[in-house]
Amino acid sequence: MALPHRQRGWVGLVVILLALVIVALSARTALKQYGVLDDPSKPRPAAVAKPGATELEQATATTPRDALERARGVQDMVRQQAIEQDKRIDDAIPK
Repeated sequence: MALPHRQRGWVGLVVILLALVIVALSARTALKQYGVLDDPSKPRPAAVAKPGATELEQATATTPRDALERARGVQDMVRQQAIEQDKRIDDAIPK
């Protein structure tokens, strides 16, 4: 039989795992509330701008998922521009 003082590590590990599960569940709930983590099979309501809103307000009336997709598009564009800039720099250096 093991001594009780040798069992403390297992108890600590179980407590840490339990805390991790609680944090993961609360994070999932928060992401669902923000609209970032949705079920893709469910239909999403379209973003509707207020009547009488300015053109800028109507253009920015998007859901968080649309904002993430736009951010990914910007990220891809920046990567492509970096690749093009590297090519121009390499071509400008005399060999």
